[in-house]
Amino acid sequence: MNGLIGKKVGMTSVFNEAGQYVACTVVEALPNVVTQVKNQESDGYYALQLGYDEIKEKNVSNQMIGHFKNAKSAPLRKVLEFRDFEVEKSLGDKISIEEVFEEGDIVNAVGTSKGKGFQGVVKRHGFRGVNDATHGQHNRLRAPGSIGAASYPAKVIKGMRMGGRTGGNRVKVTNLKVVKILSEKNLMLIKGAIPGHKGSYVIIEKY
Repeated sequence: MNGLIGKKVGMTSVFNEAGQYVACTVVEALPNVVTQVKNQESDGYYALQLGYDEIKEKNVSNQMIGHFKNAKSAPLRKVLEFRDFEVEKSLGDKISIEEVFEEGDIVNAVGTSKGKGFQGVVKRHGFRGVNDATHGQHNRLRAPGSIGAASYPAKVIKGMRMGGRTGGNRVKVTNLKVVKILSEKNLMLIKGAIPGHKGSYVIIEKY
């Protein structure tokens, strides 16, 4: 699958051909470096390993320094493998946005959602509390209410929706449209929201 590693810049909006107001996520996708080429003979499948975002050599293990030197590349922070990449590339080559994507393409976006820490049932599961929902107690607006029976089964059923750690998970959003590509700035505008905070890494895959 064709794809690139990028970084979420933020949100903006543009007007499309029909004059409609479209909210977009801005993704910076500097040219990805091919750090390894896998093929059917040696690895059992074909894939390209791409690297993104240069970092200082002191922050990389000796094994990875040697790995990047083989590709004649500076050390990179994010390394990821894309199987069955349609663009023919060699070790050390760089892949830009326009080589993979065009305006109007449908893509998937993978990122890590914002971590919310420990949250109650209202924020985590959408409970409404008093008056509006089946859960909640009459005198405690945001409490979960009853969580199970008493003597039988005498335990809380696995999967019960309760308070807990929220966010910080790998999330994949499908069927997003590439609205605009700004090649000179290495930016692409994708319709809709992409998981993650500003500055977080995202994976953009061609649908």
